[in-house]
Parts: sequence; structure tokens; C-alpha cells
Amino acid sequence: MGRVSQAQAQENRRRVVDKASRLFREQGTEVSVADLMKAAGLTHGGFYKQFASKEALIGEAAAHAFDEHARIRVAALQQHPGDRDAARRAFIEAYLSIEHRDSAADGCPVAGLAVDIARGHGDAEARRIFTEQVGDTAAWLGADGEDGIARLCTMVGALVLARATKGNPLSEDILATARAALTDDSTPTGP
Repeated sequence: MGRVSQAQAQENRRRVVDKASRLFREQGTEVSVADLMKAAGLTHGGFYKQFASKEALIGEAAAHAFDEHARIRVAALQQHPGDRDAARRAFIEAYLSIEHRDSAADGCPVAGLAVDIARGHGDAEARRIFTEQVGDTAAWLGADGEDGIARLCTMVGALVLARATKGNPLSEDILATARAALTDDSTPTGP
């Protein structure tokens, strides 16, 4: 079998990072290299031609996931030009939705990767990326002296709990209650 072109190698690398980003958020970073490469439609042997280690890939996959998730904030701002409070509210409502709960692979990298990063999965770059992005997200959520960290913690905690209790009415109650608390809605409306 001949060598792949540089363009094909770059495309293969992009495909692995994208697939890892989704699988790590959905299943955790314990996904094996063999399973990851199979999901990307590539052979296991090609992994180490593209990446120094799985730990290095975790950092790249996290950065990719955070880039994807930042687009949601941008979309909220575009939907509500000049009204950051409305954009923030739209982001919170989308974040604490049943759709987001049910789509971990496309969901928040904070909720999807926090436990793995805390357990030391990934290299120092993965932890740096994760920490920086948590800070950036919290800063975006803060407004007029309100604590963005508290909002982010509430959102991530609610999402994780809602995912863990999926299939029970408690799951939707968790989402609705957190959504109401963070959007100044006095009564949870339910999903």
C-alpha cells in the first residue's frame, strides 16, 4: 500500500480529532485507540504516525470540542444582536434542554471531560486548555457583577445530574429547576 498524500494525512488527522472530540465527550477518554481509529474509519497502526500519544490527542480533542461549543455562544449573540442578556439567557436555555442532555457527543466539553481531566487523563496541555476554557465560559456567563462561575457550576452540575437520572422524571425536573434559577424565571416551566 502506498503512502498517503500530505493532504490526505491532514484530513485523516482532522477526522481522528473530530471523532475523538465526540467520543471522549460521550464515553470518556478511556475509549481505546483501536476503537477510536475504527470509529474514524482508519487503522490502529496509523495513530502514532499522527499523534505523539493518546494524552496529546485528548488536548487536541478538547480544544476542538471547546471551539465547537463556542459557536453556540456566538450563535446566541447573533440571534440577539446588542442584547447580551438575551443571548446569555438563550444559551442557558439551550444548555439546560433535553436536547443537550441527550446529545453528549455534541455537548458541553466541560460536562463531558471534567471527570477525566480531574483524574489526570490527558497531558498538561489538555489541562491548560480545559482550565482556560472553563474560565472563558464563566466570564462570558457573568454579567453586571453576577458570578459567572456560579452559573457555570450550576449549569454543568445540572446537566451531569440530568444525564445520570435520564429516564426518570427527576431528570427533567433538574433541568427545569436549574433553568428557572439561572434565567430569573420564578417557576420552572419544564422542558
